[in-house]
Amino acid sequence: MTLEIALVLGLALSAIILFATERYPVDLTAMILMGAMLLSGIITPEDAIGGFSNPATVTVGAMFVLSAGLFKTGAVNLLGGTLGRVSKISSWLMLAVMMLMVGALSAVINNTAAVAIFLPIVLGIAKETGVAPGRLLMPLSFASMFGGVCTLVGTSTNILVSSIAERHGLPAFGMFEMSGLGLIFFAAGSAYMLLIGVRMIPNRGNPADRAASFGSGDYQIEIVLEADARSVGTLLSESPLLQDVDIRKVEVFRNGELLKDAEDQLILQAGDHLKVRCDLENFRKLRERRGIAMRHQHENGDTPSEEAVLVEAVIAPGSTLDGRSLKQARFRSRYGLTALAVRHRGVVMRENLETLPLRAGDVLLFEVETSHLDQLREDRTFVLVSQVEMPLFRKSRMLSAIAIVTAVVFAAASGIVPIVAGAIVGCILMVLTRCINLEEAYQSINWQVIFLLAGVLTLGTALEKTGAARLLGLFLVENFGAWGPVALVSAFYLTTSLLTEMMSNNATAALLAPIAIAAAEGLGIDSRPLLMAITFAASASFMTPVGYQTNTLIFGPGQFRYADFLRVGTPLNILFWILATIFIPRFWPF
Repeated sequence: MTLEIALVLGLALSAIILFATERYPVDLTAMILMGAMLLSGIITPEDAIGGFSNPATVTVGAMFVLSAGLFKTGAVNLLGGTLGRVSKISSWLMLAVMMLMVGALSAVINNTAAVAIFLPIVLGIAKETGVAPGRLLMPLSFASMFGGVCTLVGTSTNILVSSIAERHGLPAFGMFEMSGLGLIFFAAGSAYMLLIGVRMIPNRGNPADRAASFGSGDYQIEIVLEADARSVGTLLSESPLLQDVDIRKVEVFRNGELLKDAEDQLILQAGDHLKVRCDLENFRKLRERRGIAMRHQHENGDTPSEEAVLVEAVIAPGSTLDGRSLKQARFRSRYGLTALAVRHRGVVMRENLETLPLRAGDVLLFEVETSHLDQLREDRTFVLVSQVEMPLFRKSRMLSAIAIVTAVVFAAASGIVPIVAGAIVGCILMVLTRCINLEEAYQSINWQVIFLLAGVLTLGTALEKTGAARLLGLFLVENFGAWGPVALVSAFYLTTSLLTEMMSNNATAALLAPIAIAAAEGLGIDSRPLLMAITFAASASFMTPVGYQTNTLIFGPGQFRYADFLRVGTPLNILFWILATIFIPRFWPF
């Protein structure tokens, strides 16, 4: 083993640890990796910046714009209206139709965007039907992954692995090359969720008991009793506050000290600071009571606007709030908003909201002027889950948007133009036909994904240039080659699946794809089956809420716990592993 190989393997191991622990944002980790390889001389500056011009990176960016064009014209929301009508017929039929809809949509647009679009719609249906939100949201997330593996453009990982194959002189993936096995995964996964998986999801939170608690359950609210509050001078246990409002738990602070007196002995005073736990509907009641002020309003002298609405929003994966506190992110000055409450990892927090480190999937409650709602919707930091009025769509451009996306898919599938060329032209047409304006096009691109792809692609280049990929490939051949190529497919699928549960799926694919190609060369077989094992496994992460962005997105609104994903997702991962081991060699012979 040369010094260069040892160095690149050390950097790869460090990258895995950083991706898994999320000490830094994934895009920053990718850039750190790129910088380290540049400084060490493993790669040239041309290799480093080559990731930004790679067809995979450009295509993924273009697909974000095409997805935004479909949303801005209201094409996607037609599906939501249909789903609402079906829910009145049968909840099980609605669940099946929802999984079919989001799966089909995820086959042609980014699946994280598909889940973000359906999230408030599904939560509204959960409230109306009395079904626990989690029993709809987990099938929603999983179905988006089922659909994502059916086409080349279903996920960024599919495009990435195809690009790596092309770079090694292999044929690119066809638009529908994955559809055969993808449809098997979709059918098997949907059947599992409908017959078994949904029954394993805990029935947490009955929406009928919290009619207007839209999606995310209890909050920790900080309020101050003012002099004209009816509860001032009364025992806490007998106070109108507890009698009129459904409060789960209350802690009273006076002069900064927590009062530990029993509720039937504690007399409330003006200026008392209360931390209370309640749902969104009862929070509205608190906000409307005379003599009750939110802590931030009391301290800053603010008064609630008559044109303001309460909004619940999930912190989106990759947002600037992920890993930072509200104070560190300058939330109030940057967004003009004040967080009234936070639900963190499904647990009601009792610490100071301003200093609580936030993570993707946490739910914030804040008050916003109705005139600023559209601006808030367009901010990639949040995904709104509250039942507020829908934005205005450019419905007159809907057919144009659908026609453009259809043409892009058809042109790529028929081989008329490469997928990257078709996607770029599609973006241009979206802007020229005014389905989306130029500013919206720029805003629609998830730059974290772009920088992540550009960074991890350099790792593949380094593995190839130094011979590290060949060394690892020979190691796998020596240990699994005797069992035959099917065992190697199974090993690559299982390795990818487990790594994806801990770190970015794109990073996992970029790390393992060059190794798979080297292993195939060492065994003298076609590399296509091994690459497909990596591609499918990297987009099928069901065991943790952090393994895939769609799982992170539903974590807070669904009131999930980590164990819920392990319970439901582990059998599904094993099922897909078995199916991949059986069918990949049949669809892609060695």
